[in-house]
Amino acid sequence: MSMRNALLIAVSGLGLAMASAGAIAAESPNLGRVATPEEIAPWDISIGPDGVGLPPGSGAPKQGEAVFAAKCVACHGEKGAGKPNDQLVGGLGTLPGDKPPVKTVGSFWPYATTVFDYVRRAMPHNESKSLTNDEIYAVVAYILNLNGIIADIDTMDARTLPKVKMPNRDGFVTFSRGK
Repeated sequence: MSMRNALLIAVSGLGLAMASAGAIAAESPNLGRVATPEEIAPWDISIGPDGVGLPPGSGAPKQGEAVFAAKCVACHGEKGAGKPNDQLVGGLGTLPGDKPPVKTVGSFWPYATTVFDYVRRAMPHNESKSLTNDEIYAVVAYILNLNGIIADIDTMDARTLPKVKMPNRDGFVTFSRGK
């Protein structure tokens, strides 16, 4: 390829890129601005089933009981029994059958790590993202303990939480898009 042809291809490619960017900009409502990586980082906190991304910290059921009493009991009731919001404890064996299932952390949730993710992201409802990592580990430990999944003396952290086998872990069907 000659230098002239290479230059023409490069200029054409640049022109197409600029035209595409202009078309995208013309189609957008032109509201707001692009978030910076520093603005995105506090929200990029997903924890998957394998526990990758769990932060440092730890907590045990006894510590979690105090956090739960201070931050959670108003919505989830004493010992997670529910009211006015979701029941967190019980419901084992209610998923199959004709009666409405009781979906709780103990009966429905497949991974303990995603309980951590949810609590950290959304709880307490009126002050989401206000709990420390230790408080989150502790309250998750308390809820797991109330459901009979871990013992009173167990401590949850980035090493132990992914190892917790939830009662309904195998109760889901693998989904694959396009099949």
